[in-house]
Amino acid sequence: MLKLCYPFKAVAPSINIFVTYSESVAPDSNGAPTLPEISLEVSPPPESVEEGKEPVETDGKKPEPTGSEPLQAEVAQEQKPVHNGSNQPEPSGVGVNEQAETSKPAVKKEGPCSPPPPEDGNSVKKLSIDLPNDSAPEATKGRKDSVWSLGEGQNPEDVDKPIDNPPLSTLLIESPQSGTVTVGGDITFVAKVEAKDLLRKPTVKWFKGKWMDLASKTGKHLQLKETFDRQTKIHTFEMHIIKAKDNYAGNYRCEVTYKDKFDSCSFDLEVKEVESSQAIDIRSAFKRSSEGQEDAGELDFSGLLKHREHKQQDDTPEVDVWEILKNARPDQYEKIAFTYGITDLRGLLKRMKKIPKEEKKSAAFAKRLDPAYQVDKGGKIRLVVDLADPTVELKWYKNGQEIRPSPNQRKYIFEHKGTQRIMVINNCSSNDDAAYSVVAGEEKCTTELFVKELPIKIVKGIEPVKTTVNERIELECEVSEEGAQVKWMKNGVEVPTGVRSRYRVKCEGTKHYLVIDDASKEDTGLYSVMASGGTSEAQVQVDLKPLKVFQDLQDMTVLLGQPLKLHCEIFPGNVPGRWYRNGQLIQPSDRLNIIHRAKVHRLEIEACTLHDAGDYTFVPEGYSQSLSAKVHIIDPPRVHLESLNFPDNTVTVVAGNKLRLEIPISGEPAPRVVWMKGERVILDSGHRVHAETYSDQTSLTIEVTEREDTGNYKIVLQNEAGEATASVKIKVVDIPDPPEAPLVPVVGGDWCSMTWEPPKYDGSSPILGYFIERKKKQSSRWMRLNFDLIKETSFEPKKMIEGVPYEVRIFAVNAIGVSKPSEPSKAFTPLAVTSEPTMLVVDDVTDTTVTVKWRPPETIGAAGLDGYLVEYCIEGSESKITISDETFQDLITTGLSFITANDWVLSNKEMTEKTKYTITGLSPGCKILVRVKAINKAGASAPRTLQHSILVKEVVEPPKIRVPRHLKTTYTRKVGETVNLVVPFQGKPRPKVTWVKDGNPIEPSHVSIRNTDCDSIIFIRKAERSHSGKYEMTVQVENHVDTAIMDIQIVDLPGPPQSVTIEDVWGENVALVWTPPKDNGNAPITGYTIQKADKKTMEWFTCIEHYHRNCITVTELVVGNEYFFRVFSENMCGLSELPTQTKKSALIVKEGLQMKIPEYSDRDFKEAPKFTQPLINTFAVAGYNATLNCSVRANPRPKVIWMKNKMTIFEDPRYRMFSNQGVCTLEIRKPSPYDGGMYTCKAINDLGEAQVECKLEVKGGYTFYELMQRGVPLHLIDKYMNESKIVEQDK
Repeated sequence: MLKLCYPFKAVAPSINIFVTYSESVAPDSNGAPTLPEISLEVSPPPESVEEGKEPVETDGKKPEPTGSEPLQAEVAQEQKPVHNGSNQPEPSGVGVNEQAETSKPAVKKEGPCSPPPPEDGNSVKKLSIDLPNDSAPEATKGRKDSVWSLGEGQNPEDVDKPIDNPPLSTLLIESPQSGTVTVGGDITFVAKVEAKDLLRKPTVKWFKGKWMDLASKTGKHLQLKETFDRQTKIHTFEMHIIKAKDNYAGNYRCEVTYKDKFDSCSFDLEVKEVESSQAIDIRSAFKRSSEGQEDAGELDFSGLLKHREHKQQDDTPEVDVWEILKNARPDQYEKIAFTYGITDLRGLLKRMKKIPKEEKKSAAFAKRLDPAYQVDKGGKIRLVVDLADPTVELKWYKNGQEIRPSPNQRKYIFEHKGTQRIMVINNCSSNDDAAYSVVAGEEKCTTELFVKELPIKIVKGIEPVKTTVNERIELECEVSEEGAQVKWMKNGVEVPTGVRSRYRVKCEGTKHYLVIDDASKEDTGLYSVMASGGTSEAQVQVDLKPLKVFQDLQDMTVLLGQPLKLHCEIFPGNVPGRWYRNGQLIQPSDRLNIIHRAKVHRLEIEACTLHDAGDYTFVPEGYSQSLSAKVHIIDPPRVHLESLNFPDNTVTVVAGNKLRLEIPISGEPAPRVVWMKGERVILDSGHRVHAETYSDQTSLTIEVTEREDTGNYKIVLQNEAGEATASVKIKVVDIPDPPEAPLVPVVGGDWCSMTWEPPKYDGSSPILGYFIERKKKQSSRWMRLNFDLIKETSFEPKKMIEGVPYEVRIFAVNAIGVSKPSEPSKAFTPLAVTSEPTMLVVDDVTDTTVTVKWRPPETIGAAGLDGYLVEYCIEGSESKITISDETFQDLITTGLSFITANDWVLSNKEMTEKTKYTITGLSPGCKILVRVKAINKAGASAPRTLQHSILVKEVVEPPKIRVPRHLKTTYTRKVGETVNLVVPFQGKPRPKVTWVKDGNPIEPSHVSIRNTDCDSIIFIRKAERSHSGKYEMTVQVENHVDTAIMDIQIVDLPGPPQSVTIEDVWGENVALVWTPPKDNGNAPITGYTIQKADKKTMEWFTCIEHYHRNCITVTELVVGNEYFFRVFSENMCGLSELPTQTKKSALIVKEGLQMKIPEYSDRDFKEAPKFTQPLINTFAVAGYNATLNCSVRANPRPKVIWMKNKMTIFEDPRYRMFSNQGVCTLEIRKPSPYDGGMYTCKAINDLGEAQVECKLEVKGGYTFYELMQRGVPLHLIDKYMNESKIVEQDK
């Protein structure tokens, strides 16, 4: 053993770390798992070489201590590589073997130190350190960032300072507990999470060790179960281990994740053996689990290890780092760790402190075990201890598990020779490479056993192969031993050989074969076979067969919810392919089916959705050619009024407030939305009232609502799939309008009687009552006459001064408030009534009416004349016609209280200011008397009566229809428009009007007809083509008849032409012929529109419009292009909705010329990697994502590797790496100050490699609490906080 010490320099050495596992990860016979072997290659810093400083020789003597107390450790001698039975070679150097954790750290006896051989400063030093199992504090176990630098000058005593406990569990309310189970028994571990504050189910993962996810190992012996109790709101997660085996023992971990919360718990499983007298086959306990066998799915994690190539062993002597640290000052510890590649310096110092400073003489052992033993594979080894007290009880342990003898077992043999106790291990294998210990009473001594394996050599290498797709490939090699393990690689990556793998591996004696039954293009590459003693390589080239397309994909337009089927045919038929939508790979599902049968490839969707629209591409596997088509999904528009939750779709708002009504809509493509109130369209650019439309909703906004906004609003949605309408009623609540000016029909000496009508607009709220005010006409001061609301519409003001003119006004009151005052009433004074009207005569008589006229009274007076009332009575009746109570009450409310209810019949309920009036509703043949009264503010005058009675009878007038000018020709309208025709006529008495269409009666449900005394109206709300025809109108008065016929024509868009064919192609011309459409839309065809499209782009361009013939010659076409043509038909309504396209295309060929294709030699585009755009030094802000970009050019495509501070970034979730078209991007998610450093991008291909570097500095940082949550040790948090304060002070 050599114990070396290098002087300190600031530059860190280069460190290479290798991990090698034995053939099986199963534990030894006592259940303890075999620990990995870690090999460290440490290169000294260049400064040590330049200064020429030699290692310090200790000569086996203990040097004087320079700082802290001396520390004891052992550096084992370098071991040669040993074959461990796996497919990967053993790394050079001796690995660091951690012992199983015991109650006390193992202390190894320090042997004498021999002088080191001279070595060059550039040589590589290899060291092997045996560390106890408590190398890291509990707070850092299971954490990726558990290795930290202690900083310069920290004493070993400072390592054990207490560290704050991590935060308590925030998710787990019940953690799984450690347990013990016998071999073949069952055990269950339970974890519970409370879900009261969780919106969804948390994610739970089970691990064995630090990194093996047990979700992929479920099967015969492992089951994971999840349950949820809805009453207690608790998630229960269970892990069942069935029929446990020895290798199931170890440390397990349960991790719970929910959004930004994380919680974990570690627990141990101990598997005890069942006492049995039968012989135990030790080798069978170490067999490797494989796929397809009975034990597939066991807790075996050796397959996850990375394989590395075998390195030649270097005879570089080992150095004793323990001795160096023991003799160094505390401020040199970090320098020594950098020099010799010690990453866990904190754990190393803790072990140094725990090692006894003075070795006491053992009371149990006269001679201890040697520090280490080495044995060849298949040999045997004797472990001998000499006891001071032969009567003491002795126990042997392997990796912390007790070795118990059994009668039929010949693996371990225990011998007693006097005070010597000997354990013989027969037939040593790689599983015996472990730490052994012997316990005598309260004392214990330990040792390491290293099993050496011989390398396997390749006798006959593999040969190159060149073949085509779908052929069989067989690679053969021969090795030096039978049953040897070899590893097959492709392009440096191990070839998968599982049950579902395309690759098959077979072994016949010393010959090994790699078979590919159905070769594909991806199988091309450099194949190699690797054994522990050598490697053989060969190139395999697989070429493709030419691809032929029998049927290409076609563009489709599909209604939402309907099935979608894409179909294509290619050759070769056995070539698989992938379907893409908008560049994204399509995976089959319950609703989406991908079918491949021979040369037919189909993509079927049962019910398409909007997400299914896009560009579809089918890419045959291994070919650069692809087939594409466009799929357009349409959906009729819909208005979702049910989401408003308003009764009867009525929205109520107070006037003056802002109203924003949002209504969800749907449709594909996005429908065009039109808001209408009545016939008025609401524009998007309106100032006070405007509409807005988005992809999923439309809104109506009224900035300041007014009462005029009340009404029904219509929403019309249109897209190419259809049309939808809906109505919403908006009710604006406001104070009522002022009532109309009150009437004062009766005026007394100091009182008057006033009436009024309720306001026309009550503010959409019932009227509660009225307030009345009065003032003198010359005054401006109004006086309220009532303080309690008046429910009626009449009132009698009193206590007025006679002869003074007055005015009154009304206020209406509802729940919203008081209206504005009405207009003042006409001024009224106590004046006399007028004289009677004069010159009353008869003007006209019909069967039911009598028209009279008269002249105003001779004396009107100062009160003026307000109007006239006309009364009549029938002559010859014994009893006079009386006025009904309702009519009499109306007269009372209008102030005509002086008319009696048993004399004359009042003809006009309201006064007329004209001196002519027509009495209606009379019976033909009767005789009536008529009288007229003049009315003013004071009352009614004496009546003027006709001297003679009037006979009610009319002279017959023949009917006559006056047809409007625009109806004398054919009346044409489009489908969907409104038809409203008014036909006037004359005749006395009132004629009888009838309508027929084409000789048949008109159905009232289809056409609405309304007749009056002087005209007839025919109305069709939404015209259809079935409404076309000749309508005949008949007007009849007694035996006189008049008729008129009106021709109505309803037209629509025409259909497409029946067929379009290419008649001839010559030069740059193409002759087209087509047939007229079957449906002309009930209107003559006015022309055709012809369009062309290049087959390459399929973009349509119009050649000619409004073309009247059925054949055409399209000229000036581009030579070399292939064209399709389509034709639209046209009538007075416009173009047909769909065109008719030619089935065949026309190829424009240039005649008389032949092109000679020159021959070109293929150019070699291979090129070593070269960065065209380097990395740039970047500043990032802590907590915000940062990206590093560079571009590289190389052929073949290089492998891109990102490194931070010369360390490769691999499967770290904080980093995302992209490479697209030569542009390499590294994304750092929410960087912290510890993410700063030198970043390197390295590109490697077969021709060479290149790399670029940049420096990343992260500004800003975390708080003390955030650093504690991330698990950063306290001394580093303190250092980081002090540096941040210094930077702020400098600023």
